[in-house]
Amino acid sequence: MASLTAVGLQANASKSFAEKLANTKTVLKEALLAHSRITQASSLGAEDVVITHLLESLKAELGLARFPADVFVLNTGKLHVETLALLANSQATSTLTWRVFEPVQEQAIQFVKTRGELAMRESLDLRKACCHIRKVEPLGRALDGYSAWMTGMRAEQSAARANVHAVDTTDAKITKYNPLVDWTWGDVLHYIVENNVPYNALHDKFYPSIGCEPCTRAVSLGEDFRAGRWWWENADGVSAKECGLHVKA
Repeated sequence: MASLTAVGLQANASKSFAEKLANTKTVLKEALLAHSRITQASSLGAEDVVITHLLESLKAELGLARFPADVFVLNTGKLHVETLALLANSQATSTLTWRVFEPVQEQAIQFVKTRGELAMRESLDLRKACCHIRKVEPLGRALDGYSAWMTGMRAEQSAARANVHAVDTTDAKITKYNPLVDWTWGDVLHYIVENNVPYNALHDKFYPSIGCEPCTRAVSLGEDFRAGRWWWENADGVSAKECGLHVKA
């Protein structure tokens, strides 16, 4: 039973959840109607599976002749087996089109060959270099030709994300939608449990934020949501717990 899992125990909706859900659906509908090509970035974490589920529901509800949204995943080559399992299941069952982008193999191989498998733990610059090869460069390819994208960013996740907006037009080339911006972690898990949404098994091992296997650990009670990401780094500065996908290096 879900209530006996870590996800079930944390699935506590806020008092304003119904209003938040309605607002999120409005943001998504407006995004779908405003753009002929829009894509969702999915790390296959809890927030992202919620957005995908909402998109699938809206696809059925709106009945558009051509649904403008798809989903993409950055397979960095360092993902957990749990994440890869959920990716395979999602590709097999989803009503949406899924795209998977990998790093340029020559670059990834050369980085490991010259710097080592755990080079990202040696310095912030090396970690960012690894993130650039495995995530930032593939992101550029994933967004090419799209006028908008959707993410699971929430203001609650970290100080660096506290000022995130539901609609971000600061990049003149592409609009970013963050439809869960005001949701709490309890809201996210409540939606998953209530709608029986398949989720990443790592969440039941107390991984609220999921990235590459060498760079992610479980968090303890009282730690913030992204404490398990690059935990060996000093958390000072807004980019310390970001890979470059959302906060530029």
